[in-house]
Formats: sequence, structure tokens, C-alpha cells
Amino acid sequence: MHSIMIQTRLLTLPHGITLSCRMAGDERRPVLMFLHGFPEAAFVWDGLLEHFAQPENGGYFCIAPNLRGFEQSSAPPDATAYRAKHLVQDIAALIARIAPGGQLEALVAHDWGGAVAWSVAATMPQLMKKLAIINSPHPGTFLRELQHSPAQQASSAYMNFLIRPDAEALLAADDFRRLWQFLTNGKDPQGSGVSAWLTEDVKDQYRAVWNAGLTGGCNLYRASPLRPPRPHDPAAAAVTLPSELLTVLLPTLVLWAMDDIALPPALIAGLEAYVPNMQLEKIPGASHWIVHEQPALVARMLQGFLSQS
Repeated sequence: MHSIMIQTRLLTLPHGITLSCRMAGDERRPVLMFLHGFPEAAFVWDGLLEHFAQPENGGYFCIAPNLRGFEQSSAPPDATAYRAKHLVQDIAALIARIAPGGQLEALVAHDWGGAVAWSVAATMPQLMKKLAIINSPHPGTFLRELQHSPAQQASSAYMNFLIRPDAEALLAADDFRRLWQFLTNGKDPQGSGVSAWLTEDVKDQYRAVWNAGLTGGCNLYRASPLRPPRPHDPAAAAVTLPSELLTVLLPTLVLWAMDDIALPPALIAGLEAYVPNMQLEKIPGASHWIVHEQPALVARMLQGFLSQS
């Protein structure tokens, strides 16, 4: 094993957005990019950056940007600046800047990062050779379930909390009590049965990100209509998505933790209609936070996928 250093750099893109990026490995090598979700940040990928930068694991140049609004990345104040088209523009511009030939070996994404990755893969497939998604619903199946499944509407009810104008203050209250409950699937983070991964050091990393600001994360939800409908807010009920935004022809790995309480397995039903070149791996006993819970398993499955010709 070689000693791998993770560096943080601020990269300003041609359209004026700056992304704070964590990176590891030789910048001349093929690139793996990792996109995080909410309420996370780029640091959650550190173990995988170190793993895949190792020569024996491919020797990739690994980069994990903080999405706009997170950590030290640009945080436009207007919620409309967090619409999908702007997030996609950020990632496309970052790929053009850092990837040899303008193409990633693979884009790996979780949660909100996956929402961006699905869109990039559908609309600009030339930017990557492969796509890997970890518990992030495809927009086609997510829209279907939000429109027709009371169970998914209940599981996603938290989205309508996160668009409240006082969401940031409520999330920050009592040392971020509600956010810890997100990460522990509703359990008391000080109680028994909480995953061993949520150490004091990890909590401090999360606190640093959350103290930098929560508005960017909440604005992702404010800008998106893919939320459960309510009597005064049609949300997902008023949405239609064109097929060119839904079809992904790239080789795609989907890792799905089956105990995800917000994103139940119904979301992977029918996925092959949108992603015909898909390898689907269902992982029992894992939650939405599988990258934290089982990093070695995630690394092994990604390694196998990357090694396929």
C-alpha cells in the first residue's frame, strides 16, 4: 500500500461557480468522480478516494466535489440556482476541466449526487465511460412512486419539511438533533443500536460542514418539484419528464441497500426499462448510509464493475 494524501482544492469553473474538491492520486491518470448527497459532503468519500488512488486498485485520479451550497463551494442565495440544470452544468464543467479527453472512467454517486449523475448520464453520456449509483432513485421510478405510492409519499414526507423557510434553524437546533436522526434512521444518536461508524471524529466532520451552512442543502429540495404532493402544492403530481431525460444507455452499476427507510426497494422495480445496460446489486441489512456502514463492500463491488471490459 502506498501512502495516499487527500488534498482539498478550490476549482473555479468558467461559469463562475467554485467547487471545493477533495482529491487523491496522480492527476495524469484516468479519473473517477464521486458525488455526495444531503446532509453529507465530499468527505464521506475519503476512504474510496484513498482506495482507488492506490496503484494496485487502478491508480485512478479520484475527485469528490462538494456540490454548490455545501462546505466551501459557491452558495448562490436564490433557491432557483439549485435546479437540476445548474447542478448538471457544474459537474459537466468540472469534468471538462479535470478529465483527460473530457471523459471520466466512471461517475459514482449517492443520494442527491445520484440525482445529478442520472441527469448527466442521460443527457451527456460522452462525459463518462460508466456510471455507478448508490441508493439514489432514478427520476422515472421516483416520479412514478411519488405520484402513485402512498408508502413512498410517506417515506419522502421529510422533503416537505426541508423546504420550510425555517428549516435551517430547526435542523441546527439542539446540536443538529434532527440531522443526527437522519443519519441514524430516527434513532437516538446517543442510544444503543446506533451504527458504529458514527464516531466522535465523524460527527465533528459533519458539524464542520453543517456549521458552514445548511441553506444550500435545503435549497436542493426547494428547487425540485420531485416531492410528495400536498393539497396546496401539486409538487410531483404536476411533473412530466421527457424520455431523453430518463434513458441511460451507459454500463451502469446500481447498488441498493435494502433497508433504506426513505428510498424503499419499490424504486428499483422497472428500472431496467430506463437503464438497459444495468448491473443491479441488492444489499440486505444495509441502510441509506451504506457508504459509511460497509465501505469495504462498496469498494469491492465498484472494483469489480470497473474491471469489466
